[in-house]
Amino acid sequence: MLKIGNIEMKNPVVLAPMAGICNSAFRLTVKEFGAGLVCAEMVSDKGIVFQNEKTLDMLYIDEREKPLSLQIFGGEKESLVQAASFVDKNTNADIIDINMGCPVPKITKCDAGAKWLLDPNKIYEMVSAVVDAVDKPVTVKMRMGWDEDHIYAVENARAVERAGGKAVALHGRTRVQMYEGTANWDIIKEVKQSVGIPVIGNGDVQTPQDAKRMLEETGVDGVMIGRAALGNPWMIYRTVKYLETGELMEEPSAREKIDVCLLHLDRLIALKNENIAVREMRKHAAWYLKGIRGNARVRKDINLCETREQLVSLLSNFVQEAEEKEAAIQAG
Repeated sequence: MLKIGNIEMKNPVVLAPMAGICNSAFRLTVKEFGAGLVCAEMVSDKGIVFQNEKTLDMLYIDEREKPLSLQIFGGEKESLVQAASFVDKNTNADIIDINMGCPVPKITKCDAGAKWLLDPNKIYEMVSAVVDAVDKPVTVKMRMGWDEDHIYAVENARAVERAGGKAVALHGRTRVQMYEGTANWDIIKEVKQSVGIPVIGNGDVQTPQDAKRMLEETGVDGVMIGRAALGNPWMIYRTVKYLETGELMEEPSAREKIDVCLLHLDRLIALKNENIAVREMRKHAAWYLKGIRGNARVRKDINLCETREQLVSLLSNFVQEAEEKEAAIQAG
């Protein structure tokens, strides 16, 4: 079973920390579908240090989400340590994760995120400083390298372990690849064989079968699911069940998808207020609709919704029509 420091998970399935996605409303919804561990979206160390209101709101954790890993990012030791200390003492997170994988320029130009991948010595220095300052287990999420010429995944993971890090999550792509191309599972296997701490594999896990294959082929302790769970928390549930029993559960019906989408919406409204929540929910609603026949028109209309009432009405009418069409097809 996946165990990070003194925190034990019920299963090895982990929700990836996705920026702009993994707030409490989304995490709790995924947690209820059985994830062993959920990870919060990355939070700026400077935002925490300067007590930015919006940043502090991102630290909210519902007790039902636990165990939870809260991710911070930054490029300077002093502010990273201060932020980690604040999270350690003032939040109910179980694990503090350091981001070393974010590929976007506005993060890497601050010497944060994936920029660390070029320097194992910096990784050791930064991680050991954070480990010394906090009581919670410290982990690192990283990519396999900056580009094809600078792949230091093994050295970087060893640096994390030497510094006292309790686990590494490794995305099998370089910073240059962003989210394109294929994830390299061989490097994930190599890292797993090179360190004694738990390794969580990430990249190209799109089906429950992929998750099982990753665990078997690489020997990792946990499997991280990101984009495949967008609008599809059933991916988490189906993966957990498949790993436990070998049984592949059915895909959800259109009605089930919309019901969970609306639950997610109401949680987001409670978290952020209706105006912000409805705007944020547009992308999620489009993801929930994926795979439902005839969704193209309604996906366009979602972007015009301004209120909960409009979004609920649009989705409810759509699923009603979808069910009627399905019934007519089956009736022949």
